[in-house]
Amino acid sequence: MSVEQGSDPVDSPESDIVEVVQTVEQPISQVWTRLTQRDGIEAFLGEGATLGDKGDPWRATDGTYGVTRSYHPEQQVRVSWHADDDAPTTLVDLKLSPHGDGTQLVLRHKRLPPEADRAALTQRWDDALTRLTQS
Repeated sequence: MSVEQGSDPVDSPESDIVEVVQTVEQPISQVWTRLTQRDGIEAFLGEGATLGDKGDPWRATDGTYGVTRSYHPEQQVRVSWHADDDAPTTLVDLKLSPHGDGTQLVLRHKRLPPEADRAALTQRWDDALTRLTQS
């Protein structure tokens, strides 16, 4: 497993993105199945969150919330993400791709405001992906 911070020069300058990359020895189908079940959704977005179709809202008990923006089975989930009711809209994009017999997960949290705690967000998403891929 590896954790990286990086940038997506097409979408945003380096300062408003956090990237976390993990590689697991599980096939995409297994990771996707967990992501689409309640415990996997909560591992990813937080307790109480649900993941619906494009345009469906979600809200976790920790106050984070957003809307499902993109949903492509076994490939990608993208959600808008607000840290709380007063926070600006950011975007969380999770992509899955084959990596040998396993899966690479790349999570990019984009459109971060200057005051965002990038270290805390990196840790949050690294922990979320670890929870998601635990059996």
